[in-house]
Parts: sequence; structure tokens; C-alpha cells
Amino acid sequence: MRRAETALGVPPGVGTSCVSLPQGPWATLIDFFAHRFPNIPRDEWVARMQRGDVTDEKGGCVAPDAPFTPHTRLFYYRSLPAEACIPFDEAVLYQDDLIVVADKPHFLPVTPAGRYLQETLLVRLKRKLGIESLAPVHRIDRETAGLVLFSVQPHTRGRYQALFRERAVEKRYEAIAPMHAGLSLPLIRSTRLEEGDSFMTMHEAPGEPNAETHIELIESFGTVARYGLRPLSGKRHQLRVHMAALGLPIVNDAIYPTLQPDTHEPDYSRPLQLLARSLEFVDPMNGRLRRFESRHRLAHADGATRLP
Repeated sequence: MRRAETALGVPPGVGTSCVSLPQGPWATLIDFFAHRFPNIPRDEWVARMQRGDVTDEKGGCVAPDAPFTPHTRLFYYRSLPAEACIPFDEAVLYQDDLIVVADKPHFLPVTPAGRYLQETLLVRLKRKLGIESLAPVHRIDRETAGLVLFSVQPHTRGRYQALFRERAVEKRYEAIAPMHAGLSLPLIRSTRLEEGDSFMTMHEAPGEPNAETHIELIESFGTVARYGLRPLSGKRHQLRVHMAALGLPIVNDAIYPTLQPDTHEPDYSRPLQLLARSLEFVDPMNGRLRRFESRHRLAHADGATRLP
């Protein structure tokens, strides 16, 4: 019998994770899980299986001492420790039978990862809208505010994902960064981005460019300015890396140009001054021109607060 997601305290909107069982020496499922997830105590996996938090492909609960069967898949519910509430609200700017466009606040992750599960844009929207099939078509950083496009119907999702893959979506961002009077703008920064030495960081490297950003000056406020950024590719942290490389690190960036220690406690008074401002594309399902604009505004002075 399939375990109901609303049972035993699992909140609506929180789905399962999947693990594929490889060829290996494990005699039982508990042996495999204890080896595959060394940071989770063996007794914890036993407890999860006994309460039905691990299921097979047919939705049936599995026992800790069940034989290990390679080349099958199991589904499990992530542990749900108490999460600190992220004190900013998302907004739904548009919804129809095909898509949802959400305006994400700073600090809120798009999808569950790491220590974030319930306090994510995806889970919040699933609960709010009651759409279990909802899925993001693209991502923006947890630290970045602004627009995120979601697909409602699984069978049309690939059409919207293809728009981003084929660079058929015009994405415009804004950032607050230092004023650089000696820099000739607008310009296009075209470099090669590769993974850095630290987890999840990127850096510019020699070689054929794979990331391109159009950068323009919108207005200045003394020592800082508001810049318009248009990514012509979609590499991780592309805008943040390109701005830092030009001597224009985005205000309150805790990664570029210098990686700051992760305190696991966000400083809500200092949001990254980067905003996914607008999205524009031709809808592949009906040919309509779609254009959406965030309601968020960036701060002018030190970037410590968002303007209404």
C-alpha cells in the first residue's frame, strides 16, 4: 500500500527522493542505505522503513531486512527537521493551465536541497496552488530575487525547457554594484566559466568562451550604480562571476570575489542586490508573446534593504 504524503507529518507539496540500486555486495536494504548515506545513522533508516517512509516502484513499503535487489529503484522521504521560517513571501504574478510565474524573494531557494525543504518556492507554491505536478522550468540562485517560470503539465514541460536551452527567452536582470567611471559601457563579457575549488563556486578560466553577458549602466548613485544585465547563456553564477571579474562585485555578494564563511544563518538585512527583473518569450503552446516583470526593487545605497 502506498504511503500517503500527508500521513505522519509529511506536509503537502513535499515529494519523495529516488535512489537507484547498483550492483553491489549488500545483503539487505538496510545494509545498502547505511552505506549509501553514511551521515544518517543506521537506526534512523530502520525507523524510517518501519514507519513506511521508504517504498518500492509500486508504492509498497519495504522492510529493513528485505533482500537487496540490484537495478531497481526505491523512493524515500527526506527527514523533515524543524526549518526556520524564511520571513519573506513569494507572489504569483500569473497562472493558467500551462504555466505559473512566481516572483521570488531573496533568500528563498527554488527547490529542495541541503537544509531547505519546506521553506522553498516549489513546496510553498504546491501547497498554495494545490498543483502537485508543478515544476520549475529554470532556476535562479537562492540569494537572488525575481521571476521563476513553472510548468503545470508534465507533457508540455519539455517545450518550455527547450526555450531556455535554445536561448529563446530574453532574461533581464538588474544589480547594484560599485560605480566604475573608467569602464566603457555597454559591453559584452564573454569568457569560459568552470567549477572552482570551493563547493558550488565558479571561476573564469582560459579556453573557448561558454558564458556571455551583456552589461549596461542604467543609473548611478555616487559610489554605486544600477546595472542592467542580460545573460546570453545560462552558466551557474554567471552574472556574479562576470561582474566581480570586471571589478564590479554585486553588493552583498558573499561568494564573489571572496568566498565568505557559511554561518548557516542568513543575514536578512543584507540581501544580494541581484534581481531577475523580466522574462519574455513566445509561448510554444499557443504562439502568444509572454512578458513578465518582477515587482521587487533593489536598494540604492548600501544594498542593505529592498525598496518597496
